Amino acid sequence: MEAVNSGYKASLFPADLLLKPSFLILHFPDKRTHIFQSLAWLMPGSMIFSIIIVIASRLSIYVMLRQKKISDIKTDFINNMSHEFKTPLATINLATDSILSHRVIGDESKVKAFTGIIKEENRMMNGLVEHVLNMALLDRKAFKLDLQPHDIHEMLGKVINQVQLQVEKREGTIVFEPGAAQYLADVDEVHLSNVFLNILDNAIKYSQGHLEIIVRTRNAKKQIGIMFSDSGIGMSRETQKRIFDKFYRVSTGNIHNIKGFGLGLSYSKAIVLAHKGDLMVNSEIGKGSTFEVRLPLRTENPIDHPLQEG
Repeated sequence: MEAVNSGYKASLFPADLLLKPSFLILHFPDKRTHIFQSLAWLMPGSMIFSIIIVIASRLSIYVMLRQKKISDIKTDFINNMSHEFKTPLATINLATDSILSHRVIGDESKVKAFTGIIKEENRMMNGLVEHVLNMALLDRKAFKLDLQPHDIHEMLGKVINQVQLQVEKREGTIVFEPGAAQYLADVDEVHLSNVFLNILDNAIKYSQGHLEIIVRTRNAKKQIGIMFSDSGIGMSRETQKRIFDKFYRVSTGNIHNIKGFGLGLSYSKAIVLAHKGDLMVNSEIGKGSTFEVRLPLRTENPIDHPLQEG
């Protein structure tokens, strides 16, 4: 009786004129169990497939956004590079035309002055090209450091002398406070000097009002730390996270207000890491910035003073 009332029945001869009480009855006592067993592999498979689709979609969106960002960076870099080269080229062209002028070509002092302008602008362009080439070498891991024992304090003194004139033009001050008792490290003098120059150059460019730069050194955990503190415009937390990204430049309201390609700090970070050191920044908007370069000391250091923990 239970089977008859189950609902799973059909007439055997529905086309006959005289209906006969002949039915096919199907009894399915374990219907739920059978259905769930049938879906046992289908449901997990569907869930896994759905997860794969979601992950693939998110990855696709991430790749597209990243490609768009790279495209925007590339466009900004090309535009900025065009502007950076256009200015010195125009200056060189103007100076050349002036030298060829009949009023100038016979005046030795004026010829020397215009020649000096051409030489300086050419030096600037070479510096920009050098930055781009250095980053290309770093990306391909095709560079090799010439590690030699150097006095970090002596190197800093030379670099500070190089930027002294720029600081004086801004009527600013730069102070060197060597506090490290041990300061001998195996470094590449050329590359590391460029790192120091990049940091000081940024301190000068991004300072408003009275320019004040303090360079300090200290020892900590078998390392020498070199701190460059400035009285500049400072940076937000978001900017500090991106400051070492290639082509990234701090916004100042005018893309060409501060010259450069946004390669200096990216190059500096890569060089310091290649020295098995680290480059960090601590900054606050309106209160200046402090960049710290940490480098491992030479194993056999001739200075016997104990390390100063700082």
